[in-house]
Order: sequence, then C-alpha cells, then structure tokens
Amino acid sequence: MNNTRLDRLSRLIANDQQILICGGLKGIEKESLRISKGGQISHKRHPDALGAALTHPYITTDYSEALIELITPPFADIKDTLGYLQTIHQFVYQHLDDEILLCTSMPCGIDGDESIPIAEYGSSNVGRMKHVYRHGLWHRYGRTMQAIAGIHFNFSVPEALWPVLQSQENGAISLEQFTSDSYFGLVRNFQRIGWIILYLFGASPAICKSFFKSRPQLMSQFEEFDQGTLYHPYATSLRMSDIGYKSKNQADLRINYNSLPEYVSSLSQAIATPYPEYEKIGVVVDGEYRQLNANVLQIENEFYSIIRPKQIAQSCEKPTLALKRRGVRYVEMRSLDLDLFNPIGIDESKACFIEALLLTCLLAESPPTTEKDFHINNCNQLAVANFGRKLGLELERNDKKVTLRDWATEILDSMQEVCEILDSGDETKPYSNALRDQQQIVQNPDLTASARMLAGMRQDGQPFSRFALTKSVQHADCFVHCKLDATREQQFTEMAQQSIAKQAALESQAQVPFDEFLKQYFAQQ
Repeated sequence: MNNTRLDRLSRLIANDQQILICGGLKGIEKESLRISKGGQISHKRHPDALGAALTHPYITTDYSEALIELITPPFADIKDTLGYLQTIHQFVYQHLDDEILLCTSMPCGIDGDESIPIAEYGSSNVGRMKHVYRHGLWHRYGRTMQAIAGIHFNFSVPEALWPVLQSQENGAISLEQFTSDSYFGLVRNFQRIGWIILYLFGASPAICKSFFKSRPQLMSQFEEFDQGTLYHPYATSLRMSDIGYKSKNQADLRINYNSLPEYVSSLSQAIATPYPEYEKIGVVVDGEYRQLNANVLQIENEFYSIIRPKQIAQSCEKPTLALKRRGVRYVEMRSLDLDLFNPIGIDESKACFIEALLLTCLLAESPPTTEKDFHINNCNQLAVANFGRKLGLELERNDKKVTLRDWATEILDSMQEVCEILDSGDETKPYSNALRDQQQIVQNPDLTASARMLAGMRQDGQPFSRFALTKSVQHADCFVHCKLDATREQQFTEMAQQSIAKQAALESQAQVPFDEFLKQYFAQQ
C-alpha cells in the first residue's frame, strides 16, 4: 500500500483508461436502536406503519425488534445514496410516535440481556429461521453485544473496469473468476489496513456501565469516566474491540480469503463442524429451538468479519452457495461506527474517503495472507480500537514496528491519485477534499470523532448516556421538522403495505415442517 503508484492504476493511466474507476455503486445499511425520549430501549414491536421487517427492501430490523436497519439501494453518485438514506429517516420519524433513534453505536438504556427483545419475523419457515438464529446468538454471545449498532458500506467496482483489467493481466481465466480474485485481493488489503477506519471514524470510546450488567466481569478492563461511564482514554472504537463487534468465541476461526473456493470451503466447514460449548446449549430443548445447530457457526452471517465478499442470494439460497454459483458481486465494509455528530450517521466526506480507500485496496498488489498475517491484522485492529489516539502508538508491518501516524500517512498518500481521478469533472473536488480532511486528522488525534465525543462529554459534564441522548434528541428534531413531500410519503407508505401483503402471502403458503426446512436449507450444494 506504500507504492509510489499503484501498478494497476499505472497501466490504466498509460492507456488513458483511468476514468473507468469512477462510478462504482455505493449502498449503505444503517442500524439504530429505537429508544424512548427518556433514553430506554424500546419494548414496542417494529411499527406496523413501517411495513414488515421480513419483506421490506429498505426498512427492516437486525438482531433486536428495537434495532431498526435502514437500507439504501446502490447508486453511482454517493449524493444519491445519502439522499435516499435521509429520505428513509424522514419516513421512519413520521411513524415513531414518541420514540427516537439512538445516534451512537454503543447502546444505552438497556438493563441486562432480558431487556433486549429479539426480532420477530412471523410464522413462515423463513421468518422462523431468522428468529431462531438470533436466539442462538443470545445463547452463544449474549443479547447485549447484539444491540450494538453500526453502518455497513456496500461497494461494487464499475462493471466496465473488469474486462480492461483482465485484458491487461490475465486473459486465461474467465471474467467471473478474475473479478472474484480481484475482489478477494481488495478484501485482503483492507484487512491489512482497515484499522485506519477505526482511527479516523471510530466513535465509541466510552460505554454505559449498564452495558455490562450481564457481563460484570468485563468492567475491570476499563477506567471510570464518571459514575455511569467506563472508557479507555485513547480508544477509538470499542465497538470493534473484543467486548463489542468482535468475538473471542471466534478467535481461533481461520477463514481463508486467498480465493473464492478457499473462502467458501473454510466458511462451510465452520458451519458444519460441531462445537462442544454450543452442544451443551442444545438445539431443541423442551420442544423449542435454542439455535439452528450446535456448530462453530450457525450460518455464514455469524462470522464477525470487518469486510465481506458478497453476492445477492436468491430466496432461501445460502450466501456461500450464491458466491460459488455466481462469484463476487460487491463487498460489504462493516467496521464503521455511527457518526453521532450527523443526523443520518454518515456524511459525504466520509463516504467519498471510503470509496477511494476501497478502490486503492483493489488497485494495489495483494499477496496471499498467512496464519501469521491473520494474527497481525487482528492485533493491529484491536490496538487501534483500544488505544488508537495514543501518541506514538506502534503497529506491526512486515515484521517491523511502525507508528500509526507514519503508516496512516503512507496510506493516505497512496490514495491521492485515485481521489484526483474520482474528482474528474467536479469542480468541488469532493474526494480530494475528503482526503485532505483525513490527513489533518492523522496529524492531530484531537480531531477524531472519538476525541471530540469525549471532549464534549467533559465540557458538558455529561455521562455517555446523557450525551448520547441529547444528541439523539437534536437529530430527531431535525427530522420532525423536515417532513417528506406527499409523493415520497405515498411511495414509502405503499412499500410498507406491499411488504405486509408479501409476508401474509408467504405465511399463507403450505409450510413443510421446520425441521425439514432446516435440513433442506443446510443440504444445499
């Protein structure tokens, strides 16, 4: 990543084809916890006016009934993506009654695992499978961890770029294989340098003490910010630490990202391998499912990776099978905290930077990863999550220590040319400006979202929960006073009604016994 010029980009420029990197599709998935205006997690059902969470394309739920997930279609222009996300927020807020959306990644207002309602998806086998899977997560990891919210950034490389890259590099394999191989190269590079997202955009340096009610033994790892808050003084994203999004249960799991076949094989093996600790939980106990199976992973989604290669799955099709059949279609970057300083959780500058970073990962050389690389990448990520703003923090690279600041500077320098190309024809230079913003943050950790958050809490004399609630109320006011026009309101109302009808139609169909349904699902080859 510290090449003076990226090899693939050099060849594109030599042939005056560099513009082909522009126009990749960007989509966003944003989770938010529904809370009362007093700051407590909602125990109400997903609002009927928003549609059916099982079948609505853009408004659903994640782990909890209270953890709403807003999904945009993919757009070539990030302004369109963010505009759609804004529109979904406006519609949602018109139907939340006396509730608001929590603007932070780490949850507040929870009172142990039992206070977090598991999402419901109706009586169909598909809906029941989604619910049972979440029950399994509860028994394996606890519900509290599953109440953490984040943003997933979906990105697909412009289709016109693939045949050009293939002709320059390897015309002997199919375009589909070349595309998948290249996406996996992007993924491996992001795993090496993805810690930079945590440093720049991490916004979860502090946690409510209530978060630890079901796991009090973990509190000793932290310092006390005030009577209601624990923190690490130099943390960036505790969401991405071992107490958050990452899972110690999966620490020894080695998923192979060196090729599509190896990835599918290693992930499938984890789904098919029994795990003694989960066997103790039981699968069906007293006639009720506690989990889908007692294997290392119930399904693919249980693997907590910072970035995933993805293919759009057909109805009831396993994600690994979709990849095996049709190759990689896009990547899902999963390490982004909610930006509590922005009403929709992400802004244009951040999105532009992420697109440029992912393209840089694609255009740079990407050697295969080893067991040692897996360990180093993980250690670097945890170091930045817990101590990223500490001056002089060193990370490991090529068997040597390098300061975070020096490495981050190299990464950002390598992105310069990509940003200039992405800015082609736009006088406002959004990509170059986004890069410049992040260069300043690398030089001054006080400018990071995590530092600004702690500074705000100190200045206002507020614990994390109160600070988060205050910001959430401010954001809610933005949407309450910015209603949708009648046409857009009608469009989303119709989508909600259609999703309810679609779920009803699904549940009216004859269902095979659930045991048989699961057997058929996992038997897919």
